[in-house]
Amino acid sequence: MRGVTEAPRRQASPPDDDAPLLDELMPWSVAPLRFGRAWVVAPDVRTLRGRWDRLVAAEGAEREALFRPSRARTTGTAVASLPGQRTGTGRFARESGPCPEPVRVLSGPFDEQWLLPDHRLLDTARPELWRVAGGPQLFAVEQGYVPGAAGPPLLVTGALPEGRSPAGRPGRIRPLFRRPGGEEPNLAPGLPGFLRERYGPVDPVGWLAWTVAAAVPSPAGCRVPLPADREAWAAGVALGRELLDVRLRGALTGSRPRLPGGRRPYVRAALPPRPESLAYDSEGEVLGVGEGRISPVPEAAWEYRVGGVRVLEQWFARRTAPAEPGSLEAIGPSAWPQEWTSELLDLITSLALLGAREAERAPFTAGGGPGRAALRAAGVLPVPDRARRPASVLDHREEGPGGQFTLV
Repeated sequence: MRGVTEAPRRQASPPDDDAPLLDELMPWSVAPLRFGRAWVVAPDVRTLRGRWDRLVAAEGAEREALFRPSRARTTGTAVASLPGQRTGTGRFARESGPCPEPVRVLSGPFDEQWLLPDHRLLDTARPELWRVAGGPQLFAVEQGYVPGAAGPPLLVTGALPEGRSPAGRPGRIRPLFRRPGGEEPNLAPGLPGFLRERYGPVDPVGWLAWTVAAAVPSPAGCRVPLPADREAWAAGVALGRELLDVRLRGALTGSRPRLPGGRRPYVRAALPPRPESLAYDSEGEVLGVGEGRISPVPEAAWEYRVGGVRVLEQWFARRTAPAEPGSLEAIGPSAWPQEWTSELLDLITSLALLGAREAERAPFTAGGGPGRAALRAAGVLPVPDRARRPASVLDHREEGPGGQFTLV
């Protein structure tokens, strides 16, 4: 078996500078969240509840030390609650209540974890994203540009994304809709009509499917070439919907992704209570998790990268990295939970399907259709400043610091 290896450098063809930027086509974007402390996110809910209980049981200086204060948050900070969350707004130094209900977040590429949704614990939570999360909302997570690195320039999730690139480069989070309930697509004014005239009816999810099929990285940001004709558009959208469904774990079709031919990864040898290594045997298609064995694992799954970083290795490392003794981060499962194994099997399937079909995107990334000049001539570009700002979506009062109500 082989373990960690150097990421191959795959230099894609340089994108056409006339291809529009995603920043121009989906103009409202938000910078990544900054949690400020690692203990507020975990792969399982029990861990978060245990950390909360330990923190509120501590007092004075011990609570402050466990909290891990930052410039933005200390146990004396009072802030508004996050939209849609019923949590305290008084100073955390006096908090004694039960743990808030954790929420699902995309904490890394293809890595859904759980977060304590208490604004007093999060340095920069981006409340504007929380206001539009849920329901049919999808988030396009643009990856920071890494020259020559393998991996898609764009990820899509239904969970609230942290938005940070595994390579440490800043990216952007672009909600598909500007308002709750799937209202007002986050598209440049005039773009829906421009697309409809050339390619026929276009719905927001169909647009996002095209971006998944066609997006290419560039130093200026993610570019989305447009095709020359309706046939190419329809084919790209069809491919993009299939890729999107895999990324969303079957949410579009209602069927969980499966490998072709009835293949399915299984645990062939039980995973140990605390696996310390991850290795791969390409000849036998075996993933070694400590002394445990999972197969078949297609090589496309093992080699799948985002920002040049192998997804399976990062997923495993985030669950097995040592933590400082006595810290809240050190509170976690005493042994590898069964649900982590189930999530790993699902992840292997998704990555194998996506990796096997990556080459199919090539015809759509070439573009050949209208570019930025055509969009400018049609009045779609430049994008007005109002389209880059969040919509006013406040339809109820939100609790501010100390129980006061905030005005938005």
